[in-house]
Amino acid sequence: MRPEPSGGVVSEPETTVPAVGGHASYGQVVKDQRKTIYVAIGLSVASYWILGQLGEWTLAGCLVAGVVLGLLNHLATEYWLLRLLTSGEEPTKNRLAMSTMTRLVVVSVAAVAIAVWFWPDGIGVFFGLAVFRLIALVMTTVPLLKELKKQ
Repeated sequence: MRPEPSGGVVSEPETTVPAVGGHASYGQVVKDQRKTIYVAIGLSVASYWILGQLGEWTLAGCLVAGVVLGLLNHLATEYWLLRLLTSGEEPTKNRLAMSTMTRLVVVSVAAVAIAVWFWPDGIGVFFGLAVFRLIALVMTTVPLLKELKKQ
């Protein structure tokens, strides 16, 4: 919490952004995204716990693979954004599109390969990706909505 010139109090953001010209690091991204990492670990444990009791170990593994792919994509996106912010340069549409397409192609190829290799249980990879993406989206949106509500 820090005092605001108008006399109110403003809460500090959870993520820390190094100043322009600073250094973006993987450690900083992991530190900023620790809640998301904890959720991924929780989803993985729940997957093995629930599906393991049903004897569906392969499906549980594929679900976890989807969650891990989603987490890696999320962390790569956050690292790219942090690196962009610390460099101080303006992102171009072409650069943004190429970065996004590269990540999505890598994640898609890996997910399809796992799904085909472990068919029919491999379809769990897509479910794991979808569930993780939904939860990560909610975890990103809720703090933004709270900040907008305060203003």
